[in-house]
Amino acid sequence: MNMVILDGYTVNPGDNPWTELEKLGNLTIFDRTPPSKIIERCIDADILFTNKVLFPKEIITALPKLKFISVLATGYNTVDLDAAAEQGIIVSNVPGYSPPSVAQHVIAMLLNFSNNVSLHNTAVKNGEWSTQKDFCFWKAPLIELQNKKMGIVGFGGIGSKVAALANAFGMEVLAYAPRPKTPPSYSPFKFVELDELFVKSDVISLHCPLTEDNKHFVNSALLNTMKKNAILINTARGQLINELDLAKALHNGTLGGAALDVVEIEPILPNNPLLQSPNTVITPHIAWATLEARNRLTKTTVENVAAFIKGAPINVVGKVK
Repeated sequence: MNMVILDGYTVNPGDNPWTELEKLGNLTIFDRTPPSKIIERCIDADILFTNKVLFPKEIITALPKLKFISVLATGYNTVDLDAAAEQGIIVSNVPGYSPPSVAQHVIAMLLNFSNNVSLHNTAVKNGEWSTQKDFCFWKAPLIELQNKKMGIVGFGGIGSKVAALANAFGMEVLAYAPRPKTPPSYSPFKFVELDELFVKSDVISLHCPLTEDNKHFVNSALLNTMKKNAILINTARGQLINELDLAKALHNGTLGGAALDVVEIEPILPNNPLLQSPNTVITPHIAWATLEARNRLTKTTVENVAAFIKGAPINVVGKVK
């Protein structure tokens, strides 16, 4: 089978070989693919791989040979699933590869606010400690996480992992899940409604998929209900947050800080208002990208393709006709 990877660089910049995938068919790899080149590169493909390259209806219907789309991620909003189903194309994703990596990144962002390690390291190396009259000094408040409230929006694989790590720090966990979930064994833990979570939490971490219903659900109305020293963390999807509203809240001091690994348009635009917002940490969508997580992603992708070739596809998302 002819197989094409359209944006393989972020999954494999050289340290995560496609060796096992190459054994399953004739594989062509592109590090990146602009929209104008998608049809040209895919016209003879039976199987396509995409991470962030978009497959709207007009692209899907222009590829008559296409049988299978393998999404190199857990989120699959890059593919028009209805259009794929109409064409008889099966779509699979890679669930469960990233929770340890993303959860670790969330905690790293949280500790950046609570302990300001980088800030104080820079101060010491700039000579500030050497000139102090006391044996210690701090340039920003140091915050103890124990007994603080961690709010988790979305309690799937990643959200539940973040909650467990927060519990290990002695934090009280409040979680919102739109569908019933089994509560964990540790305490203190409580499922609450979204409004209550935003009002009561000291830290809020977003772990929900992007849907038509929740785009920009974190807006000024919700932000204004939060504690003034609260921290908002987003490693899910940038479109969950109204960025202008968040920037205003940060400038106005109605929010303590924001830590973001995702933004609405990626790569981030030079005029994104959050680049100039106080108490804001932004990383370039790397929470998922440890080598271990990318190894798991590649392994499951190989399993997805092998299962499809055998006629028993796995990790299928959307409709199948």
